[in-house]
Amino acid sequence: MSETGARKWIITFTVILASVIELIDTSIVNVALPQMMGNLGATLDEVAWVVTAYVVANVIVVPMTGFLSASFGRRNYFAGSIVLFTVASFFCGHATNIWELVTFRFIQGIGGGALLSTSQAILVETFPPEELGLANGLFGLGVVVGPTIGPTLGGWITDNYSWPWIFYVNLPIGIVAALLTMAFIRDPEHKREVGGIDWAGIALLVVGIGSLQIVLERGERDDWFSATYILVLTAVSILGIAGFIWRELTAEHPVVDLRVFRDRSLAVGTLFTFILGFGLYSSVFIFPVFAQNLLGFTAMQTGLILLPGGLATAVMMPIVGKALQRRVPAQLMNALGFVSFFFFTYMLSRSTLSSGRGDFFWPLILRGVGLGLLFVPLTTLALSNLRGKDIAQGAGMTNMMRQLGGSFGVALIATYVQKRSWAHRQTLLEHVSIYDPALRERFEAIVHGLMAKGSTLAEATQQAYGAVEGLVVRQTFLLTYMDAFRIVGVFFLCCIPLLLLFKRRGKSAAPAEPVMAH
Repeated sequence: MSETGARKWIITFTVILASVIELIDTSIVNVALPQMMGNLGATLDEVAWVVTAYVVANVIVVPMTGFLSASFGRRNYFAGSIVLFTVASFFCGHATNIWELVTFRFIQGIGGGALLSTSQAILVETFPPEELGLANGLFGLGVVVGPTIGPTLGGWITDNYSWPWIFYVNLPIGIVAALLTMAFIRDPEHKREVGGIDWAGIALLVVGIGSLQIVLERGERDDWFSATYILVLTAVSILGIAGFIWRELTAEHPVVDLRVFRDRSLAVGTLFTFILGFGLYSSVFIFPVFAQNLLGFTAMQTGLILLPGGLATAVMMPIVGKALQRRVPAQLMNALGFVSFFFFTYMLSRSTLSSGRGDFFWPLILRGVGLGLLFVPLTTLALSNLRGKDIAQGAGMTNMMRQLGGSFGVALIATYVQKRSWAHRQTLLEHVSIYDPALRERFEAIVHGLMAKGSTLAEATQQAYGAVEGLVVRQTFLLTYMDAFRIVGVFFLCCIPLLLLFKRRGKSAAPAEPVMAH
C-alpha cells in the first residue's frame, strides 16, 4: 500500500525524525560522561553503564520488532515506542543517582530499539517497489548522520547548558513524531497472524544477545578474559545464541523467524550490513580520539570537522537511490564504496602531529561518499526479495547485525590500539637514550629554556624528562592510530571479492511486485 502526495513525504519525515533521535542518543552522551561523573558522584566504571545499558536494550529489541509490531499493530507499536523513548528521556534528565540514570537509559533503549526497523518497514511500504532504493536512501540519512552529529550536538549542549539537556532535547521531537505517527501512518492491509508468545525464544534472545553485547562493550576495559565475569558472559552468550537459533528454527510461532534467511540476498546482505557497521562505528571511534587526544581539538571542533563528511553522505543517499532505479548495478556501487573507504583510511594513515582541519576535509568527504555507496545498495539488495511479514523480520535482522558489527568493530579496534601502542612504545624507547647526541642536545635545550623561565636545575631537569615522555607518548599513539586506519582500510579492500556472493540481478535491485510490510 504505497502512499502518494504530501502524505508520503510527511510519513518519510516522521520516520527519519524518529530514526535520527534514536541514533543520536547512542553517541550523544559520550562527551557528557565526565560531567555526569561529577554531578552524580559516579566512578568511570559506573558511568560507562550509561552507554552500555542503552546499546544492550537496543540490540535485544531490534530483532523482535516484527513480532511486536504484529502483536500491537505497527502504528500503535511505533507510536508507543516513541512515547516510551521520550518519557524515558525525561526521567534520564531528572536522574539523581547513577543507577537511576542507567535504569532509564535501558528503558530508553527499549523504546529506541523499535524505531529503526519499524521506520524502515514503514518506508518500504510507503514507497512503490520501483522506488525501494530511494526509500532506503532516505532511511540511511538517519542511520549515518545520527552517529556523526551526536558527539557534536552533545558537546555543544554540555558546554553551553548541562548534561540533562542532552535528554531534554528529545522531548519536543518525540512529541511531534508521536503526533505525526498517529495522524498519518497507517497499519498495513495484510497483517501477520500472531500465534502463541514464544517466551523461550524471547528469554534466549535476551540472555544470548544481551550477554554478547555486554562482553563487547566491557571486555576491553576489563582486559577481556582475565576478568571472570567476561568469561562467564561469553559462555552464556554462546549457549544462549545457539539455543535461540535452535528454538527459532523449530518453534511453530517464533519470535524471530530465522527462516527468512533462506533468501540468499538477505543472508548475504545481512553479512555485509555487519561489515558496514564495523567500518562505520570503528572509524567514527578512531578519528575523534585521534583528533582530540593527539591534535588537541575540542569535541565541538571535532564534530565540525566530521560534519562535511556527514553532509556528503546525506547528498549521496538519494543520488544512489536514484541510480538503483536506473539499473546501475548495486555490486558496482558497493565496490566503489569499499574503495572510497580504503582511500579515506589511507589518507588519514599519512597524518602527522601537525595535521590541521584542512588535511581531513577530503578524506572525510571520501568516507561520506563511501557510506552512501555502501548503505543504500546493501539494504536494497538485502530486502528486495522479501514480501509481506518478512520485510519487518529482514529489517530487524539487518539493523541488529549492523549494531553488532559496530560493537565488534569498536571492541577490536580499541583492543588493537591498546596492544599496538605498547609495542610502539617499546620500539621508541629503544631509540631514546641520553647518550644519543641529538636527544641530549634537545634535552639540554629544554632544561636551559625552563631555567630561563625561573625553574631551578632540579625542577627543570624533572620537567624536561616529563617533556620527553610526552613526546614519546604522542609519537606512540600517532603510530598506533595510523596503523589502525591502515588495518580498517585493508579490511574493506578484502571485502570486495565477497560481493560475488550476491546473485547477479538482471535489471534492477528493486522487487518486481508490491512489497508489503507485516
